[in-house]
Amino acid sequence: MWLQASGLSAMSALLKSIEEQARALSAEDRARLAESMLESLHTSIAEIEALWAEEIEERVSAFDRGEIPSYSAEEVFSEAHQTLQ
Repeated sequence: MWLQASGLSAMSALLKSIEEQARALSAEDRARLAESMLESLHTSIAEIEALWAEEIEERVSAFDRGEIPSYSAEEVFSEAHQTLQ
């Protein structure tokens, strides 16, 4: 099995223990725990927006410095049309 081959069998034992403890919680506490665990798997919207803001600033700065080319809408649509044919 992949888990055992990669040395993760100890982790699965820990996971089983945590799961047993979680099942002993009240339904309300299990729901809170589940929500917390799901949130931990995803980057928050605020973090994503901040990262995009940084990316936008960097791209605009690179454009202003002449480091990236620009294309007219006519060029973009012409190429898209050719690609779709």
